[in-house]
Amino acid sequence: MNPRLVRLLGSIGLDLLRSLAIAAGIVVFTFFVIRMIPGDVVDLKGIEGSLTYSQQSAMREELGLNRGWLDQFWLWLGMVFSGDLGMSARYSTPIADLLATVIPSTLALGAAALGIGLVLGIGLPTLACLFPRSIFVALVEFITIWSITIPTFSIGILCVIVFAVWLGWIPAIGNFAVPALILGLDIAGTIAKMLHEDMTEIQTADFIRTARAKGLARVRIVLRHILPNALTTVIALIGLILASVLTGALTMEIVFGLPGLGTLALQAIKGRDYPVVQAVIIWLGFAVVMANFVTDMVQKLVDPRLRNL
Repeated sequence: MNPRLVRLLGSIGLDLLRSLAIAAGIVVFTFFVIRMIPGDVVDLKGIEGSLTYSQQSAMREELGLNRGWLDQFWLWLGMVFSGDLGMSARYSTPIADLLATVIPSTLALGAAALGIGLVLGIGLPTLACLFPRSIFVALVEFITIWSITIPTFSIGILCVIVFAVWLGWIPAIGNFAVPALILGLDIAGTIAKMLHEDMTEIQTADFIRTARAKGLARVRIVLRHILPNALTTVIALIGLILASVLTGALTMEIVFGLPGLGTLALQAIKGRDYPVVQAVIIWLGFAVVMANFVTDMVQKLVDPRLRNL
């Protein structure tokens, strides 16, 4: 077998093992940390007056909450490996059904934000490189400062207050476009500055000088030579970007009242619905871990120098 292919497969295998170890750590950490929160769903229902003391004892035994944490963990882990995420303790609904209902909404918001972020984050630096003395350079700086200094959660609340409550331009609950735009600008700022700096640096490279000497048009030089070489920066940021998309989507769902993982997680936390909180956090954790794994794999396929790291 080709030695280079062996090294590549070995490197990918190590990355996969590392990713699985991180995912396992997330599972264990999530399970035990959640149980440090005072009270459980039975206590909450007891406070609400919907259960008598004997009913509370029966429900706690039925849910396994009267067992030790280790016993609960092994019981839950066996269910997960059998493909059963369990039942929502508060809503008596299979957790898999709850996730299947809300995940598409979260993915739709994340995809819209990612599309906006990539278009602005790649498009503005490209235009700034094509027209170095234009407003596009200032726009790159603007979205970079926006991304660094303005928390998406805060600007989301401000938009609800100004555009929904004061001006009445958007609905206070259920708006999709505004949170997608807020997250998109945040993603664009993450990409734009680094991409613009790389494109500016590549312009001084020898092969770009050679292309100019051959009389190639500036548009062709930027789009065919500078941009493709600078896009390795975007590839390196994919893991960070996807993590930002997912976590940002959760907060925007809560602020704008969108039905998604964020709203489900908030309701589960308020209701001390441990199985649902665990399922949401673990799903997000696995998504981020696998996104970083895929990013590392793509980088090693693109740049052979990373295969021995």
